[in-house]
Amino acid sequence: MHFIPEALDTYVVHHTQQEPELLRQLTRETYQKILQPRMLSGPYQGRVLSMLSKLIRPKSILEIGTYTGYSALCIAEGMQKDGILHTIDINEELERFQRKYFNLSPYGDQIHQHIGNATEIIPDLDLKFDLVFIDADKPNYSTYFDLIINKMNRGGIILSDNVLWSGKVIEKLEEDDLSTKALLAYNKLLADDDRIETVLLPIRDGLTISRVK
Repeated sequence: MHFIPEALDTYVVHHTQQEPELLRQLTRETYQKILQPRMLSGPYQGRVLSMLSKLIRPKSILEIGTYTGYSALCIAEGMQKDGILHTIDINEELERFQRKYFNLSPYGDQIHQHIGNATEIIPDLDLKFDLVFIDADKPNYSTYFDLIINKMNRGGIILSDNVLWSGKVIEKLEEDDLSTKALLAYNKLLADDDRIETVLLPIRDGLTISRVK
C-alpha cells in the first residue's frame, strides 16, 4: 500500500541506495520457489533497515520472523565485526534456503538460525540485545515485546514492521480480524509504555522505532 502518491513513492525509491546483487538474487529465487513472496521486506525497506542498523552499530541482534532471510541480511550490514544475529522462524522448510544466502554473504558465521515457536525460544536466549526486529505473526506482537523488553540493552532499538497493516488500523474493525485488533493494542502499548520512546513511520506498511530508555 502506498501512503504517499505512487509517483512520489517511485521518486523516493529511485533516489535511494540500490540493494546489493545478492539480495536481488534472493528476491528472484523467493518469487520463483517460495509461497507468499510479498512477505519480503523489499529493496526500499531493506535499505531503511540497513541504514538504521549502520547508525545503531549493534553487537547483538534478534530478529523475530526470518522468512527467506532478506531482512536479516539487511540488518546484518550494520552489525559490528564481532556481532551476532539470532533469527527465529517457525517454518523449518525455509531453513536451508535462508542458510544458502546467509553463507553467500559476509555474515554467514555470525547469523544463528532458530527454528520453532519464538515465544518458547526467546526465554532461553540468555542475551542482551542492541537491536530487535519484529516481523512475525501479528497476534503475538505484544507477547514478543513483553519477552524482549527486559533483554534489551539501555538505548537499544526495537523495530516493529507492518504496524499500519495496509491502513486497516484506522478502518472499521471487523470482529474476526484478530491481526488488526492485535496491532491496535500493540501500537497503543508502544505509545504508552514509559520504558521506551517511540516514533511510528509511514514507511511501506508501517515501521515503528522504539528506543529503550
